[in-house]
Amino acid sequence: MNRVYFDQAATSFPKAPGVGDAMKYYLENVGANINRGVYSSALSAEEIVLETREALCRLFNFQKPKNVIFTMNITQSLNMLLKGLLKPNDHCIVSSMEHNAVMRPLLQLGSLGISFTRVKGNSQGFLDPQDLIKALQENTRAVIMTHASNVCGTILPLKEIGKICKNHGLIFIVDSAQTAGSLTIDLQDDNIDALAFTGHKGLLGPQGIGGFLISTQLAQEMDPLFAGGTGSLSDREDIPPFLPDKFEAGTPNIPGIFGLHRALAYLEKEGIENLQSRAMELTGLFLEGVQDLKNIKLIGPPGLKDRTAVVSLDFTGKDNGEIAYILEKDYGIMTRSGLHCAPSAHQTLGTFPQGTVRFSFSHFNTTEEINYALQALSNIAK
Repeated sequence: MNRVYFDQAATSFPKAPGVGDAMKYYLENVGANINRGVYSSALSAEEIVLETREALCRLFNFQKPKNVIFTMNITQSLNMLLKGLLKPNDHCIVSSMEHNAVMRPLLQLGSLGISFTRVKGNSQGFLDPQDLIKALQENTRAVIMTHASNVCGTILPLKEIGKICKNHGLIFIVDSAQTAGSLTIDLQDDNIDALAFTGHKGLLGPQGIGGFLISTQLAQEMDPLFAGGTGSLSDREDIPPFLPDKFEAGTPNIPGIFGLHRALAYLEKEGIENLQSRAMELTGLFLEGVQDLKNIKLIGPPGLKDRTAVVSLDFTGKDNGEIAYILEKDYGIMTRSGLHCAPSAHQTLGTFPQGTVRFSFSHFNTTEEINYALQALSNIAK
């Protein structure tokens, strides 16, 4: 039986060439911690960590490597940003397409008197930027928004939202879980104050490494969520005020950073536009084929405009979880069914509570795999 991986929105597979080798090299040949020792292996590890910060700056058009903060994933990044920034009586704005990595921290913060307004997208997940202006309150401090839906691939208007934030003096925090490494993101041009990222999806790196890029002004306004040893100012017990140490307490995932370093080198060499173009070619082929199938409803944008390589399907009169099970059991096709940790997005799209079957592609997939999946869907949906 074929084994076909169509769950790239959950985590990329395969990873960029050499990621595993880079992690193995660190574990077997370097092994040292960073910011603690002055011996050669420690300094060589620090060099790779710095180069990784610099590569992320190049990718997102950012000029301050010290303002690149490493975390274990984007969920930790978003928690640090939201809980470190928002104070009692603050109000913020989100979209109705947000992942629970944004919504659950915000609901937690409600007990402190922090409120939010959810700006609703349309039935395809698209958002009208003008609706943000209508949601403004006197105490609105920030807009926190996903760049693209993890459910249906709809891309939200980052640039327009960034302009609104700049014009109204709002902090703009972006969740790039579905777009970092796939779409061009320009922190300067898009007026982004903090960009949260994860290494294991579009960046093609390993799990367990993520982070955020943050403006100096926002970093000064934020309180650290974690505190501990940094290897700096060790004669003092208060938290270092400078970056990245202010937000990087404890030992980081250095094997993960080595893996991410190799993945970023691959992205730079190949060009994210080229890789995404191939992924969207496959997405277009899939969308075209699905539209001819009976008893299947396409969720989200019907075409390639303003979408990523994430496609959700709703199977009329059938259990979507059972469909995903059959796809894997009988055809070896790996997808993800359910609500994708984004109940608000499914409510917006009209697929709550049944959820969808989500297919997500990358340039590593092939035309043959797409055609194989379409044939399987044709057999199942009869």
